[in-house]
Amino acid sequence: MALLSARRPVLPRAVGPRRSRAAPALTSAVVLVLYAVYSLREHRRFGTSGYDLGIFAQAVRSYAELRTPASEIRTATAPPGFDGDAYPLLADHFHPVLALLGPLYRLFPHVEVLLLAQSGLVAVSVYVISRAAQRHLPHPGAAVSVGLAFGLCWGLQQLAGFDFHEVAFAVPLLALACRAHLDGRWRAAACWAACLPLVKEDLGVTTAVFGLLLMRHHRRGGAALCAFGAASTVLVVCVVLPAWAPDGRYGYLNQPHAQGVFEGWPVKSLTLAALLAVTLGLVLRSPLAWLLLPTLAWRLTSPNPAYWGPELHYSAVLVPVAFAALIDALRRGARMPHFAPLLVALVLLPGQPLRDLATPGFWEDSPRQGAARAALRLVPDGVRVAASNSLAPHLTDRARVRLVARGVLDRPDRPDRVAPVDWIVADTRDLFPAGAVGAVLHRAEVLGWHRIHEEHGVVVLRRPDG
Repeated sequence: MALLSARRPVLPRAVGPRRSRAAPALTSAVVLVLYAVYSLREHRRFGTSGYDLGIFAQAVRSYAELRTPASEIRTATAPPGFDGDAYPLLADHFHPVLALLGPLYRLFPHVEVLLLAQSGLVAVSVYVISRAAQRHLPHPGAAVSVGLAFGLCWGLQQLAGFDFHEVAFAVPLLALACRAHLDGRWRAAACWAACLPLVKEDLGVTTAVFGLLLMRHHRRGGAALCAFGAASTVLVVCVVLPAWAPDGRYGYLNQPHAQGVFEGWPVKSLTLAALLAVTLGLVLRSPLAWLLLPTLAWRLTSPNPAYWGPELHYSAVLVPVAFAALIDALRRGARMPHFAPLLVALVLLPGQPLRDLATPGFWEDSPRQGAARAALRLVPDGVRVAASNSLAPHLTDRARVRLVARGVLDRPDRPDRVAPVDWIVADTRDLFPAGAVGAVLHRAEVLGWHRIHEEHGVVVLRRPDG
């Protein structure tokens, strides 16, 4: 198996370097439209949430206003003892790459900018993978079939299906680094991989592993990249994140979950099986498969069950590596129809978010959605508001938003403190945080808040002296 082989890999073989870029560009454009339309409609129908779109919207708004990233919504799950108005997000995860969206948000101050940016980042990665397939695989249809299979892969669809996340930036970076590796452009590969630690703290380990792979071809550049990736991880996790954290700790090292490494393997196996399925197992026949190990290692050994399965956004960084490894395996002589990954993606499609585009109900507004829009219109611009999870991201552009959570109206440890919000807008069916909406609404009415709107379970209240 090539994954375990120490044999020097074959040199890159350019099959069609002069082929037109029209096919990759068209493939990328199709994926861009699919993801953008889905994301915008999902937001329009209140399918996005304060956790996490609202938090990232507040982070990008902070950058646009030339402030360090902070989030009022994130205070709902801040460590014990935190008493600030907004939680410093560089204490949560290290993602300075989000600053790139600051100027764009300043020009177009709407949360939809984040959703469109994420769709664009996926589309860029589709173009890169399509070009790699076009260059290294002999069949003229490989660019379209491999590119579409990549764009429709379950890992990327799950990224779009759950709001916006910083790892969207890692998808094109990994695609560019892997393509440069396939082309034999070792310095370019190192440069792209060196950007990964700016996306999220765990990707420094992936950078280090990429450096180990490069050492077989460019010893000095690979060694430097390996050292940089390892050093950046240690620096960020042990120094930078604790320095920003109110309690002086990196919270994800000690998560409050009791599960062990040997638990949850029926769920973990689904992630591994789905990853192998999209490449029909050929991912293991390329040395690039080593790049999958850092992300898989921390996810499968984590005590947090949210990281184990194929849902959510955590698998997005695996997809460009898997498809680059697939192209590498095919150019080395592995035999498989070029359209096979696309067939697998289509077979899996009914269980993925983009299936909703073909569902009539996805395009129909429910009475609850109409009531939610009417409620949001009642909230003035610039006010301090507590919103429930599904409503929060619709207010972050024009108000200071906190999550409807216990303690949002008053603090038992600070009875002298004025309530940090003047308005409440809540959907009584929002389930996160558990039981919080009902408790907060009850507490508000005990305190004499005025209920000025109620329709289909959506409630608006105003502080009596607001």
